[in-house]
Amino acid sequence: MSFYSAIVLIVLIVVAAGVFRSRSGKNNEIRHVHDDPQQVSSLREKELENEVESLRERVKVLERIATDPSRRTAEEIEKLRDE
Repeated sequence: MSFYSAIVLIVLIVVAAGVFRSRSGKNNEIRHVHDDPQQVSSLREKELENEVESLRERVKVLERIATDPSRRTAEEIEKLRDE
């Protein structure tokens, strides 16, 4: 077998494996999840809700820093640095 024949054989094996994987059940299940717009939007909605909750916590901390006396805030920052 020549070098080029071996390369062609390897390419054919890789292509055949790709076709087999695309027709197998596992890949189809994953593809169906991404094809269903309701599931995709539901996942995106959960991600956005988590992000909004995280941002709310940050805003609370920033509001507390902005409204607290500077001495108290400085003490809390120093405590956090020590930890």
